[in-house]
This record gives sequence, C-alpha cells and structure tokens, in this order.
Amino acid sequence: MLRDLTLLGARVVVGAYMAGHGAQKLFGALGGHGLEGTGQAFEQMGLTPGREMAAVAGATELGSGVLIAAGLGGALGPVAAASTMAVAAGTAHRGKGAFAMTGGPELSLVDLASAAAIGAVGPGRFSLDAALHTRVPGALVAAAVLGSAAAAAYLICRSVEHERRQAAPQSTETDAVTAPEPADESVAAVHHFSPTG
Repeated sequence: MLRDLTLLGARVVVGAYMAGHGAQKLFGALGGHGLEGTGQAFEQMGLTPGREMAAVAGATELGSGVLIAAGLGGALGPVAAASTMAVAAGTAHRGKGAFAMTGGPELSLVDLASAAAIGAVGPGRFSLDAALHTRVPGALVAAAVLGSAAAAAYLICRSVEHERRQAAPQSTETDAVTAPEPADESVAAVHHFSPTG
C-alpha cells in the first residue's frame, strides 16, 4: 500500500510538472513563451525549424505528463519524458555548470531520473493501467526506448554542431589575421612554377 501511494504521489508531481512545461511551450500558459518564443529559442540552439520543434517538444511533454500522472500506457509516458529531459540537459543547459542556479541541467536530470524510475517500476495499483488491466508489450517499450534515445542523441548532436559552426567563423578570422606571411623562398617557388613566370 505504501509503495503504491508513494508511486501515485511521485507520478502526480512529475506528470503535472511535465504537462505544465508542455503547456508553456504550446499555449504560453503558466508564464510560458508559447510556440513563437520557444521556437526562437530552439532556433538559437540549432534545433530547426524552431516552431515545429517547439510543437513536438511541447506535445511530448504535455502528453507524457498526462500519461505519467494518470498511470496509463506503462513505461511509454516515462520514456517520452526522459527523452525530452535528456535533450533539454544536452542543449539548453549544457555547459552552464551542474546546478539550476547557473542555468545547468539539475532539474532536467532530476526529472529524467524520476521518469526513468517510474517507468522501471511501473505505475502501481492506483493507476488507470491497473484499473483497466492494460499492459504495454515489452517489445513496444523497447522500441520506444531505442527510438527516444536515438532521437535525443541526434538532437543533441545537432545543437553541438550548430554551436561549432557559430564559433568557427570567429576562429577562422582570428587565424587569418594572425597567420604569418609566407617566407621569401615559398614566394619564389610559387613564382617559379607559375605559368606566367
């Protein structure tokens, strides 16, 4: 009984906050920026097209949050939530220290770990899955885990590559300014082999 009550409390808290994050992105609810503002932020991180990516992220968070809170769909909700939190930790919060006070991935990783734990142990007795006697096939859960992990890794790599491209022109300009002039012998050699020389 205590285990099931604890799971219910954890599911409601994690699910409600996850759904709230989705509502912020999709509708601008709860102080969120909506699709336009979130889409612009996504564009700056290299997650393009920003508005569409914001819609996918928001829908995933909202949907997974509802599934987690209701205890419906077995591990599918927790898997989707964990995936979005992995992307958040690896993009928006990457390189900002470990804790939320500096913009780091603290809360994203706590959400990820909570969702993973709920997915691993199941929703418990006080859930729609238990009431409806539903069970998600293991093969479907495994496919969801693999697909979510691949999608998260892809999006994180896109964001990292975007940052590298943004930094590259500055490095190239600096290198061009500080590059030494070729030695006289090199200039002579080039002139010697020139068709007009």
